[in-house]
Amino acid sequence: MNDVTQILSQIEQGAPNASEQLLPLVYDELRKLAASKLAHEEPGQTLQATALVHDAYLRLVGRDDNPKWNSRGHFFGAAAEAMRRILIEQARRKKSRKAGGELDRICICEGELADSEKPETVLALDEALTKFESLHPRKAALVKLRYFGGLTIEQAAEALGVAPSTAIADWSYAKGWLKLEISKNM
Repeated sequence: MNDVTQILSQIEQGAPNASEQLLPLVYDELRKLAASKLAHEEPGQTLQATALVHDAYLRLVGRDDNPKWNSRGHFFGAAAEAMRRILIEQARRKKSRKAGGELDRICICEGELADSEKPETVLALDEALTKFESLHPRKAALVKLRYFGGLTIEQAAEALGVAPSTAIADWSYAKGWLKLEISKNM
C-alpha cells in the first residue's frame, strides 16, 4: 500500500500519468466497496458494481483541480462518499417524473399476457393485440410468434429478421403495453 500513498502524492502534485497507475492498485478494493454499497440498495438496482467503481473513480481522479488526499484511508473515504453521491443521484433520477417515478411498476413474467384457461382473457388479449398491431406491427408479429407460436426469443428474432436484443426490447415493451391494455378492458 506504500505504492498507493506514493501515487496519491504524485496525483496531488499534478503528475500527468499518476492516476492511470492508481486504478490497477486500488480497483479490487474499490470493487468490494462498491459491492457492499450496492448490497444495501433495494432490489431492481440497475447500477452494477463495476459501473459504480468507474463513475466514482472518474469523479475522484478525473477532475481538473488536483485532489488532495492525506492517506490511503482518506482516498477510500472519498471514494465511498463519491459512490454514495452517485447512488443518491441515481435514486433521485428514478424518482423523477420524467423517469416515471410516480407510476406503479408492474412486473410482467413470461406467461402473464393472458391466462389461456379463461376465454374472456384470451378475447381481451386478441382485442388488445389488434389495437397494438395497428400501432406497432413488428412488435405485434413478435407477440404472435412468441405467445401463440411458442417460439423462443432467438427463433422469433430470426423469423422477423431483427437482432435478438431488438426482439428482447420489443417483447418487453409489448408485454407491458398489452398487460396495461387488457387490465383497462377487464
